Amino acid sequence: MSSSRIDALTQWAAQHHGLDRATLRLSAAGGDASFRRYFRLTLPDGNTQIIMDAPPAQEDSAPFVTIGQRWHAAGLPVPAIHASDLEAGFLLLDDLGDTPLQATFTDPARTKENHLAALSLIAELQNRANPAALPAYDAALLARELDLFPEWCLERWLSLSAPGSWETLRTGLIERALEQPVVSVHRDFDAMNLMWHDQTLYMIDFQDAVAGPLSYDVISLLRGRYCRFSADQFAALVSTFYQQARQEGRLTRSVSEAAFLAQCHAMAAQRSLKVLGIFCRLTLRDSKQGYLARLPHFLTHLEDSLMALPEHDEFADWVREVLRPAILQRLEASTP
Repeated sequence: MSSSRIDALTQWAAQHHGLDRATLRLSAAGGDASFRRYFRLTLPDGNTQIIMDAPPAQEDSAPFVTIGQRWHAAGLPVPAIHASDLEAGFLLLDDLGDTPLQATFTDPARTKENHLAALSLIAELQNRANPAALPAYDAALLARELDLFPEWCLERWLSLSAPGSWETLRTGLIERALEQPVVSVHRDFDAMNLMWHDQTLYMIDFQDAVAGPLSYDVISLLRGRYCRFSADQFAALVSTFYQQARQEGRLTRSVSEAAFLAQCHAMAAQRSLKVLGIFCRLTLRDSKQGYLARLPHFLTHLEDSLMALPEHDEFADWVREVLRPAILQRLEASTP
């Protein structure tokens, strides 16, 4: 990030607070897979806020502001947006501290407890946020996401062709997603985008929210980057969410628990394939480091999902016999 941009955002923050910029302190507060960067602003009285720097040439912050204001008004736990300059790409937000959800995964009991808390937050999001104003997570978007896998992971990174069973899997996963009730979907409800602050679990990075399948955020959480649950553990957590969704009317009697679990496995396969493609794209196109090392974790998530979808056994066999060896060999070859 250029010093001129840091100077500009510091001056913008100072003007917003009516202060001399020399009285402000700015420190790095992290970044993410996009071009956004975050800084902690310390005011003269010791209070802090977060400045989001989202260069407008690469990032459109308008959806973040619109969704954030709407969800905040609905009583959802999201950071308040105190000021924004979309033309410059600067936003001033609540400081939610430095405790993302994964920092609490210190032992099995606490890990389960905090996943249950996050599942309750998904229910709160689905109950309070009207999906009508969000972009549709439709067949076209689901297909574009799935197609990241053959394009970026197979062709560009591994120089592999997709197997003959790919089209059947692709069609089946899209159909399973679209048969679910439509709700507000955060779309990256991974532990890293959930922050504990003042004994409340907050959502951040919600700019890509869509109106989509009921199970999507559940899968982002349970098949995320930090944990791998056994089949029984996964089913038990899904069951907890299912029972609450039934009680609150987001699922009807016509959807059995077994049917919903199968929908979750299909949604998990879709997301794992998308992530494999995205991580390869981040590496090859955006020159971002560290993402390839995470491929085996999401490959295991994919295998876990396919194991529960016997109609896609042919693709599962290809993953085990061709894809896994190819990924591991390519990773080994690229290790210094």
